[in-house]
Amino acid sequence: MKFAICNETFPDWPFERACAFARDCGYTGIEIAPFTLANDVRDIAPAKRDEVRRLAEDAGLEVVGLHWLLAKTAGFHLTTPDAAVRRATCAYLGDLARCCRDLGGSLMVFGSPMQRNLPEGTSHEQGMERAAEVFRGLLPVLEETEITLAVEPLGPAEGNFLNDSADGARLVEMVGSPWCRLHLDCKAMSTESAPIADILRRERKLLAHFHANDPNKLGPGMGELDFHPILEALGEIDYRGWVSVEVFDYSPGPERLARESIDNLREVLTDLAAG
Repeated sequence: MKFAICNETFPDWPFERACAFARDCGYTGIEIAPFTLANDVRDIAPAKRDEVRRLAEDAGLEVVGLHWLLAKTAGFHLTTPDAAVRRATCAYLGDLARCCRDLGGSLMVFGSPMQRNLPEGTSHEQGMERAAEVFRGLLPVLEETEITLAVEPLGPAEGNFLNDSADGARLVEMVGSPWCRLHLDCKAMSTESAPIADILRRERKLLAHFHANDPNKLGPGMGELDFHPILEALGEIDYRGWVSVEVFDYSPGPERLARESIDNLREVLTDLAAG
């Protein structure tokens, strides 16, 4: 099982130091939030992209890809009735895909709840159609760059659109391309009625990426969520993608978050192997 960690876990650290510490903990992948490099991805110069890729490789890490795609941007929205804004959003996602490729990544996680929430007067079905239109428009760039877009359902506390895995899967199927698949997150899935392990089994054919965290916003094993059935299900479905640690409460500090998260995941794998 491949473990990665999101780079915003190390908010005040130089990227080189974050990569070195992550590798020392045992991670082999690093997932990047674009805003940690620049608020607008178009401002990340080719030399900077090359440097980030090199620093990760020198530390022995693979750049997994990008997430928090539209954080700290302005003028973009997925479900707006304004067609010009949707076109601009599609074009910007294309810029993100090219940056992802330049960094050595292979996927982008589309969460961005603030930039996808249903505007007043927009029905859920209208939102689904508009989102599918934007993502279908992005397909030529995804194919060109060989980047997979992973649609991320988020719980109702995060927003009002794509609040469960079934909606995420339906949107992926509406787009209808192998370059658009599903991302699942433990904190988000914990808001659903079905057990997380059952959701993973149900969506096994669409699953492209996975975030490990606890509903308390800390890392895996740092709360009450039992990861034994979750990792068991990932093994059962022969999931070969990344298990990427994403936290939202940084108060314990990056060292503890990074090390305890992977240690807890490894302990679960040891338990499962022992039967």
